[in-house]
Amino acid sequence: MRRIVHLSDLHFGRETPELLAPLLAAVREAEPDLVAVTGDLTQRARRAQFEAAAHFLDALPAPVLCVPGNHDIPLDRPDLRLLRPFARYRRHVSRDLAPVWQDPALMVQGLNTADPLAWQRGRVRRRHLRRACRAFPGSGRLNVLLAHHPFGQSPGSGKKLMRNARRTLETLADCDAHLVLSGHLHRWLAEPFVERKGGTRVLQVHVGTGISTRHRGQGNDFAVITLDGGQIGVTRMLADQGRFRRDAGFAFVRGDSGWRTSAAPAIPRES
Repeated sequence: MRRIVHLSDLHFGRETPELLAPLLAAVREAEPDLVAVTGDLTQRARRAQFEAAAHFLDALPAPVLCVPGNHDIPLDRPDLRLLRPFARYRRHVSRDLAPVWQDPALMVQGLNTADPLAWQRGRVRRRHLRRACRAFPGSGRLNVLLAHHPFGQSPGSGKKLMRNARRTLETLADCDAHLVLSGHLHRWLAEPFVERKGGTRVLQVHVGTGISTRHRGQGNDFAVITLDGGQIGVTRMLADQGRFRRDAGFAFVRGDSGWRTSAAPAIPRES
């Protein structure tokens, strides 16, 4: 059994300072094996914002796996955005833009979808997709992908889906990806992708913003994901009166045709 805390869109530079301590406390209370952060650590990719983000990441209680988001590329500095788009991210967060974390039960692969020429929409680079596809098949583990931009979104998000997102998702499903964690939309969603080939082989969870003021009316949140073989429990943690409380729980079971919603409650951690 493993537990992942999924954070996204922290947007240091537009953060709510009074939520920092409650968020750290809630993450520590979850006792995660891994903290997955799916991009947009900063609002404008400035040095001070990256320094604040790095200080926050250092305070987290478990190994952290992070991928960049579009806001982690300088938008208001065209020279940096085009020539050295990830220089500040590499200096303050991680030199690896597509990191990997694994143990006997999990294979977690980061995918960098941020792109200086497709700043809002993002894109998937073929070499990064090939890297993920080499990691997953035959691993014998639950395969998890981290990406800032989602591969599917509900109507009304106000943002364009990545070009070829559905085709990329089919490739990931063929490569035996089981779970995709993403952000970008500042909206909560936990459900299986419905694939063109039929079935629901890949489960998606994307969270809103952990601490930013840009919460789009849905509140600040993050996810606690408990994984046990073919079962996944997803708990949404929502900011409420200066603390994060459990808002909703979801459970999914993996069968021959993919994931289906289960009536069972989220899986508790073993004592």
